[in-house]
Amino acid sequence: MSDLDHRVGVREQNLVIRNLKLSKVTEDNCDALIAEIDDIFGIDEVSYNIRTGEIHLAYDATHIDLDGIEKVLKQHGADLHNDWWTHTKESYYKFVDQNIKDNAEHKPWSCHQVPPRANRKHK
Repeated sequence: MSDLDHRVGVREQNLVIRNLKLSKVTEDNCDALIAEIDDIFGIDEVSYNIRTGEIHLAYDATHIDLDGIEKVLKQHGADLHNDWWTHTKESYYKFVDQNIKDNAEHKPWSCHQVPPRANRKHK
């Protein structure tokens, strides 16, 4: 795949896929919740399986992170499921998202440059 296979603002190298279990999602707030998350810049794909209670997210971690998505969830009365596995995945996802964001902002450097005055011949 290339960057052209994704929505505007989503780069293949920064794309992450997340699956999290939610609670307090009803048929009343489900469609509005998914629509609002889908409109966030950096989201490539979002879906919710009402049978299993899981949200599937694909997004560019340099533009959006899990905290921003959780804010939208709470605005609609939903929340992440309160179990050990969901909290473990949430912590890991946040760590990886921050790492991707930090690496995207990092300016690479090299110590393999020719030192100044190295071209001078010694006698």
